[in-house]
Amino acid sequence: MLTVKNVRYTYRSGPSLVFADCNIAAGEAVALIGPSGSGKTTLLMLIAGLLTKQSGHIHIGGDSVSRFRGAAQDRWRGRTIGVVLQSFQLLPHLSVLENLTVSQFLAGMNVDANAARETLGALGIADLAGKRPGRLSRGQVQRAAIARAVVNRPKLLLADEPTSSLDDEAAAVSLQLLLEASLASGAALLIATHDRRVMAQVARSVALQQVRAP
Repeated sequence: MLTVKNVRYTYRSGPSLVFADCNIAAGEAVALIGPSGSGKTTLLMLIAGLLTKQSGHIHIGGDSVSRFRGAAQDRWRGRTIGVVLQSFQLLPHLSVLENLTVSQFLAGMNVDANAARETLGALGIADLAGKRPGRLSRGQVQRAAIARAVVNRPKLLLADEPTSSLDDEAAAVSLQLLLEASLASGAALLIATHDRRVMAQVARSVALQQVRAP
C-alpha cells in the first residue's frame, strides 16, 4: 500500500535528511521510530504530500504522491490519506460532525452525514456530534480527530506521536482506537513514535537513524 524509496528532504539553510526505504501492506500497522531529529514527522509530512521531497519515490496504492498538484492533490489526499497530528487540528468553529462532513467535502466526495455519524458511533462519541472541539476533553478530541481521519475510508492512516504525554491507560486506549480504526477501514497504519508502549503493540518497526547527507 505504501512504498518509500530513496527519499531525501532538505530544509532551507539546513542539511538533507535521508530516509530508510520501507513498504507497508494494506491493513498492516508499523511503528516509525528513531531519535529526535531523525525526521519522523518530516517523513509523515512527505508521505502526506504536505512537504515536497527533493528525490526518491513515494507511492500509495500505486499512485505517486507527486502525481497531483493544487486542488487535485488536496482531493486525492483527502480520499487516500487520513492524518492524526499531535495537535489534532479540528476546526474549532465547527461541530464534531461538521469537522467530518467538511473532510468529505474537501476530498470531493459526497457529503454523507449518516456515514459520519456511524464513524463517530464506532469510536464511541456519537453523542458528541453537535459539540464543538473546545467543549471536549483531550481524549474526546483525540477520538474525534481519529474519526475525521478515517471517515473517508483512506488507504493509509498516519499518526504522529499519538501517545505523547499520555499515561499508560490513556496511551493504551489511544493506540487501540488507531488499530481498530485501521482494521475497520482496511487502511495501512504508520505511527511515528518514540514510545516503547507503541512498539510493543505493533508487529513491525521501521527505524530512522540520525543520518544526514552533506
